[in-house]
Amino acid sequence: MRRSREPMTLSFPPFTRAVVWLIGINTAFYLLYLALSLAGLPIRTYTLAYFALTPVAVVHGWIWQLLTYGFIHYEFWHWFGNMLGLWMFGASIENGWGSRRFVELFSIGVVGAAITTVALSYAHVLGNPFNQTVGASGGVFAVLLAFGMLYGDQEIMLFPFPFLIKAKYFVGILIVVTLALAMSGGGNVAYVAHLGGLFFGWLYIRRGMKGPLVNVSFSERYYGMRNSYYRWKRRRAAKKFEVYMRQHDRDVHFDEHGNYIPPEDDSRKGNGGGKSGWVN
Repeated sequence: MRRSREPMTLSFPPFTRAVVWLIGINTAFYLLYLALSLAGLPIRTYTLAYFALTPVAVVHGWIWQLLTYGFIHYEFWHWFGNMLGLWMFGASIENGWGSRRFVELFSIGVVGAAITTVALSYAHVLGNPFNQTVGASGGVFAVLLAFGMLYGDQEIMLFPFPFLIKAKYFVGILIVVTLALAMSGGGNVAYVAHLGGLFFGWLYIRRGMKGPLVNVSFSERYYGMRNSYYRWKRRRAAKKFEVYMRQHDRDVHFDEHGNYIPPEDDSRKGNGGGKSGWVN
């Protein structure tokens, strides 16, 4: 890849952290499938039944299939093509956005492709609810779209063809071809899932540079709510204990934080007469 008006150089993108992890996970599952298949185990039947995307199973509660199908590849060229695209285009996205946002983009592409497949199958538009889908193409297509939108003027070489094309034109052609193949049936390739990955990738990119979906402020709100809940439980337990002890002719007192006030310091001013209370 190169920027326009720069001398053309043949170079490969780096292996960034998240790209390596995603390729590693997909490759591990692929090699495990091959090993178990060579051992004569019915691994294909098992994985199709439990982990491939089957719309009729998803609507009956098997929602893990919305993600697990994206890590299953049965054929070498299916696995190789997806991993090559993930590396060639994903490294630039991860370098620009960071690992967390890149993984979010890929995951939203995978899950979004699955949701699109389920919805269209039940709408009887494309496919049917009993068709099974596997592969990471939805996530890869989301990454391709992001590359085309963010680095649209970069020129890429369509190996092994010896000519260059701008990324935005490449992605545009890819969308048109994918849509045409999806409408025509596309053989045994899940082009509907490809379209879903493109659409949900576009939605995520349109969200803009607002940082990751799961950010620090969300974490702070979560832990603040959790601590408030624990403080409420402590105060409630303290009040119940006061009532219990009064029923047994004994008076005990707790401050507003639920901390015990010793009798000699029972000033009811809080915190056992200290300057601060124990707060979880």
